[in-house]
Amino acid sequence: MNKIKIFAFLSIALFVGSVCLAQKNQPIQLWYKQPAVKWSAEALPIGNGRLGAMFFGGVEQEVIQFNEQSLWSGDNNWDGEYETGDHGFGSYRNFGEITIDFTDKSAYSNYSRSLDISTGIHQTNFTQNNIKISREGFASYPDQVMVFEYKANVKKGFSGTISLHSAQGAISKADLNSVSFIGEMPNKLKYAAKLLVQNKGGKIRFEGEKLIFENCNALTLILDARTNYKPDFKSDWRGEDPMPLIEKELAAAKAKGYEKLKAAHIKDLSSLLSRVYLNIGNADATTAVLPTDERLKKYAAGGVDPDLEETMFQYGRYLLAGSSRRGGLPANLQGLWNDSNTPAWASDYHNNINIQMNYWGVESTNLSECHLPLIDFIVAAQEPCRIATRKAFGEKTRGWTARTSQNIFGGNGWEWNIPASAWYAQHVYEHWAFTKDNDYLRQTAYPIIKEVCEYWEDNLKTMPNGQLMVPNGWSPEHGPREDGVMMDQQLVWDLFQNYLDAAKALNIDADYQKKVFDMQSRLAPNKIGKWGQLQEWQVDRDDPNDEHRHTSHLFAVYPGRQISSSVTPELAKGAILSLRSRSGNFGKNENTPFTVESTVGDSRRSWTWPWRCALWARLGEGDRAEIMIRGLLTYNTLPNLFCNHPPFQLDGNFGITAAMAEILLQSQTEKIQLLPALPKTWKNGEVKGLCARGGFEVDMKWEEGKLVSAKVISKVGGVCKLQNGTNTIEIMTQPGKSYTFNTELKEILKK
Repeated sequence: MNKIKIFAFLSIALFVGSVCLAQKNQPIQLWYKQPAVKWSAEALPIGNGRLGAMFFGGVEQEVIQFNEQSLWSGDNNWDGEYETGDHGFGSYRNFGEITIDFTDKSAYSNYSRSLDISTGIHQTNFTQNNIKISREGFASYPDQVMVFEYKANVKKGFSGTISLHSAQGAISKADLNSVSFIGEMPNKLKYAAKLLVQNKGGKIRFEGEKLIFENCNALTLILDARTNYKPDFKSDWRGEDPMPLIEKELAAAKAKGYEKLKAAHIKDLSSLLSRVYLNIGNADATTAVLPTDERLKKYAAGGVDPDLEETMFQYGRYLLAGSSRRGGLPANLQGLWNDSNTPAWASDYHNNINIQMNYWGVESTNLSECHLPLIDFIVAAQEPCRIATRKAFGEKTRGWTARTSQNIFGGNGWEWNIPASAWYAQHVYEHWAFTKDNDYLRQTAYPIIKEVCEYWEDNLKTMPNGQLMVPNGWSPEHGPREDGVMMDQQLVWDLFQNYLDAAKALNIDADYQKKVFDMQSRLAPNKIGKWGQLQEWQVDRDDPNDEHRHTSHLFAVYPGRQISSSVTPELAKGAILSLRSRSGNFGKNENTPFTVESTVGDSRRSWTWPWRCALWARLGEGDRAEIMIRGLLTYNTLPNLFCNHPPFQLDGNFGITAAMAEILLQSQTEKIQLLPALPKTWKNGEVKGLCARGGFEVDMKWEEGKLVSAKVISKVGGVCKLQNGTNTIEIMTQPGKSYTFNTELKEILKK
């Protein structure tokens, strides 16, 4: 086919694609026909990175449970046992709730509640006594408040009472148009919240701790909540009293008014979430009109619903943008949504998989600035971790590492996860790998990565044969504690490679580069065991019937980059055997169907499915990767699409988004691989805005499982190497320019 015919064909394809996009370009909603009853399974979340709320959508009584991400119990710089009460390690805590009791208790009809994850707007609508009631709510990052509006389509539409409750025992007080509380935790963390209420029509008054509203046409509620937490070891993790800033923010929000607050919120959030568009097919007409909980049931029973899979992809991005914004803390085990004072695992920062999984997709799905809270957290935690590390491993030890659980006050709890800092360093590095921001690399990333390398320079164990091993390791979360656990070896290899790439980019520390290169080359290597598996330990003790939820020794496949089918094919084959055995498929013929049902036992965990999905994608097994998506939605997803370990935690939501991106685009090698693991079920589709390492953004369309066109936007310029199947191309790009390619990766258009 000559170039003119190719271009004509692509012009038609692009026109058809634009029509499909127009048909598909509609709000992405979760919606339901009934109010929520169960908090974790049915209520719907909003968040601005710092503040979050869960809506039940009750008719007679509206309950809005809310959080602020820095409300933690526990002691500063804790180092030791996993004590999750008022002191010790502590835990993330429930901030409180707003309760609105409506006077009208009559029957209602035409009920719906929804969450638009394109805009972050929650809505509840119903008819009661022939009055149409509508409610909206959102959490604004620009204005740092949460805003709720209640409207009736007639005058004097509703009456009732408003209460604000502290979950930590503070006493609320009301005045003419607000309710507030101020308190102090046993660890001396101060906290405060204030709810401002404005009415249109009718009147409002206060009585005791409540506000009474009568015959109102509309109500606008503005909530702010804060603590005096400061992410600074030198300041002992405490800053200014919270209420003065709350008062200032509420006054500014009130002056702005509801419509301007809403417009600013939508502009801000949609600017993040609209960066990536995904279309992998369409649900049938019968399925498309079902509410989300019914669609989930139908899908779990074997139904086909590409739109639900797309929603799951975008929901992970929505939840991360809602719980991790610049200037705040990173997303914890539950994002930031928590209704308990004794949450599972303290709702903490678990660094043996969970906090990392939260951020696996942050760069690839075009939310790079949402990565910064994790990096800031790492920076803030360094000094208390240095102190704890020297205490545990010797006063002369350079660098730092961490225990498995971390809190926001520099605290470390439970077992030491010795390679934790190496895994953190991967995230610090990846932010540079995707952005190519050399100022960030020089000022922030490189010093962290080098210091962690120094820790391993001091702590690697030299064996009689000259090889280096990580001493006294543990393969989460099973097996003996011993030297040379493969996950530890892989993490340190990855750390050293990241250091070498960073130092080369900055052209500094030539002598230390040689030192790190030598250490990396002497690390005890990965091994293939007696049944062809990738070994988890130095000793060949892997049980082919082990169905443990962790696949720790496959880190080198994903999220690492040490093992791949193209560079290390034998190790990749071993990884496939290990992955099959963990899923309960060892010993079965390769042609035996690999299904959701055949993935059994401990494999059915909310965060296990996404990791295995990404692993299969990296290994080029798209159909098996898609099965992992189906497994997550079938067994470990709640009606509100929260992932359920069990119990509820959000790493599964974040992880599946990352894994789906890996199915479509990979860039861990020197090449950007287009559609490296496309499942047969994603026959025709389109994606826009995925990001690749090197500062590239990629759009793609495919038909009948084959790439039709691709566009690459270069953010910083440089060499771009593309691969699709056996087709490859290498071009020198210019900053801000886009390059379009045909199915054979021949450039057809340049801007």
